[in-house]
Amino acid sequence: MSNTHTLHAGGASALAQREYHLAHEPHPENGTSLGFWLYLMSDCLIFAALFATYGVLGRSYAAGPTGAELFDLPLVALNTAFLLLSSITFGFAMLQKQAGNVKGTLAWLAVTGLLGLAFLAVELYEFAHLIHQGATPQRSAFLSSFFTLVGTHGLHVTFGVIWLVTLMFQIGKHGLIHENKRRLNCLSMFWHFLDVVWICVFTFVYLMGVL
Repeated sequence: MSNTHTLHAGGASALAQREYHLAHEPHPENGTSLGFWLYLMSDCLIFAALFATYGVLGRSYAAGPTGAELFDLPLVALNTAFLLLSSITFGFAMLQKQAGNVKGTLAWLAVTGLLGLAFLAVELYEFAHLIHQGATPQRSAFLSSFFTLVGTHGLHVTFGVIWLVTLMFQIGKHGLIHENKRRLNCLSMFWHFLDVVWICVFTFVYLMGVL
């Protein structure tokens, strides 16, 4: 009986210690940032492959329209301005985050989200206009690689806007707690990464396509 009681007591003690350990497991220092950097590096490889594909197929017009005939450079320049401005407004949001200003952070994030939506709206208009002209992805290898590269970037921006809105709700509910600051830092890296990729798209696809 005494042995049984000792075993039960020992088991309960071990269970209590294990529960305490799980409940107080610390988050690894900079673990999320490292993991997110690894994700961004994998995204770099994806875009590098898409840029390489476009570099190979970008002149394969199959007797169809060329970039110089299709691209509306002023419209693309306006879209580029939307995305670059969103990067600046995100920087203002990060400054407000560092100051501990919840309302200021949310306000600048809202402006950033609106600029991101404006970018997506212009891009969808461009795609619809190209398709209306008969410049579909099936028309030539050039258009297939173009829609794939630009569309993949647009898909990333869409996910970024969804993430931004979700994080705004979390900040509005819980404030600038440590977890939300960490998530905001990751979203900031992602957003600026998309800006850098778009500058490459604007230069490599649109500018060189018109020249």
